[in-house]
Amino acid sequence: MALIVHKYGGTSMGSPERIRNVAKRVAKWARAGHQMVVVPSAMSGETNRLLGLAKEVSPAQVTDAVQRELDMLASTGEQVSVGLLSLALQAEGMEAVSYAGWQVPIHTNSAYTKARIESIDDKKVRADLAAGKVVVITGFQGVDEGGNITTLGRGGSDTSAVAVAAAMKAAECLIYTDVDGVYTTDPRVVPEARRLHTVSFEEMLEMASMGSKVLQIRSVEFAGKYKVPMRVLSSFTPWDIAIEEEAKSGTLITFEEDEQMEQAIVSGIAFNRDEAKISVLGVPDKPGIAYSILGAVGAANIEVDMIIQNVSKDGRTDFSFTVNRNDHARAMDLLKTQVLPALGANSVEGDAKICKVSIVGIGMRSHVGIASKMFGALSAEGINIQMISTSEIKTSVVIDEKYMELAVRALHKAFDLDQAAA
Repeated sequence: MALIVHKYGGTSMGSPERIRNVAKRVAKWARAGHQMVVVPSAMSGETNRLLGLAKEVSPAQVTDAVQRELDMLASTGEQVSVGLLSLALQAEGMEAVSYAGWQVPIHTNSAYTKARIESIDDKKVRADLAAGKVVVITGFQGVDEGGNITTLGRGGSDTSAVAVAAAMKAAECLIYTDVDGVYTTDPRVVPEARRLHTVSFEEMLEMASMGSKVLQIRSVEFAGKYKVPMRVLSSFTPWDIAIEEEAKSGTLITFEEDEQMEQAIVSGIAFNRDEAKISVLGVPDKPGIAYSILGAVGAANIEVDMIIQNVSKDGRTDFSFTVNRNDHARAMDLLKTQVLPALGANSVEGDAKICKVSIVGIGMRSHVGIASKMFGALSAEGINIQMISTSEIKTSVVIDEKYMELAVRALHKAFDLDQAAA
């Protein structure tokens, strides 16, 4: 008897009919003798609806007090899901019990709207499993030291599921979504995109960090740290598919680069529209400047991605970096009102109409000329590169947002990603 964690996304929970299908699928696994923990997201569109209501009643500046209430509000979407799913499971003849994150409890820090999981107390859940119950736990949320409800940020249900799987040493964590696995790129942009049967943890981490929306990056980080076996698969396959077949479908996130893995030089093309570029111009070129700029940004809980510092000229330089587009206005205001006067820089410029496109593949470790091939493909399409970032298994570029789909299609073709692996 194995302990299995299922995670279901918002589209999988999008209607009473879909929730009943989820219940039938979970019940099938439970009847096969598995101990089942299920982590569902809020119903599709519910979190956006709730946050939209918040904006209507309170267009106030975002403060800690406001963010606390936003977490209180947003967390209710998942509470609806676990209650409905538990009722559907009971209708299937299964003993089921639902818990909010604070009831488990899932302990987090106090960074409202972006909280991080610190520990999980699994005693209550294990007792229920031992009693033969299916346990349904809210994703996306936890509780801080002061007893306040916190949320983990958008996509946080993936992280919740993997964290629960890690804490309980589950045999596997199955992430059910509206797609049937991880593709070489988004099929909506490149219809020829191909599903990968396996992808390494390192590749998945890079693809998630570079904008792939299949898995949230923190869930992949958790899986890597605690070696949680993960599989991405579709909840829209027939619920009564044989477990043996279902357990081998989708895409396996593996921790071993074995002979069975698809050994393409580039495994996938990731892209992210949610980027904005900020440039601090005419910065005095002296020690501590990078910290003076990025330290203040980091203290405001704004994550920085790509960073470039230009060559010094006449004792001054330009410093550019990217942030999430949602943080663009706040970062610009912070730099203009606090950082710029203190530094004596000339000005701050922002561009929210950029995107990031990345090629990812473990095969890049042992092959040369990959970056130049990427740059050549973009050049042939007349696409200008604004920023470049590399790691051992990825190369990313920032380009004008209007060229994003053209760039993805060109790179997918240049690296023959529409061709099945040999």
